[in-house]
Amino acid sequence: MKELEDILKTSKTLPLSRKTIINVFLSNTYFKDEMLSVLKPFDLSLEQFNVLRILRGQNEKPLNLQDIQDRMVNKMSNTTRLIDKLLLKDFVERNTCAKNRRKIEIFITQDGLKTLSVLDPIIDDIEQQMTSNLSQTELEQLNNLLTKLKA
Repeated sequence: MKELEDILKTSKTLPLSRKTIINVFLSNTYFKDEMLSVLKPFDLSLEQFNVLRILRGQNEKPLNLQDIQDRMVNKMSNTTRLIDKLLLKDFVERNTCAKNRRKIEIFITQDGLKTLSVLDPIIDDIEQQMTSNLSQTELEQLNNLLTKLKA
């Protein structure tokens, strides 16, 4: 396993706080790249995939744009454009609320659900592969430490 200094090709000893931040960034890039390689054949971005999973979790109940954005892992500013792309793929539907015409409701379609059902085992497998170097205890510890960093 390469040390961070070797990866960065530096002879300097990095302060531990900087080393930690850089390691988190590098890990983020590694995870994103691996996930994107799995999603690419489905013509999905990470954010689109995230939206589909959020909508599936609603069990056929709609969500508005703000609720979707609040639940997203990556809080992006242009959720409307993201939904538009999913509409073009027939993965979601957008309807005007009957009770409040200013409110737009977003639903996942059967095509969206089918795509997720194909992706689920593939995603499970890649997640297992990406974390396979850590034991269950280490994974729990890592999750606790990452949560603690954000506190």
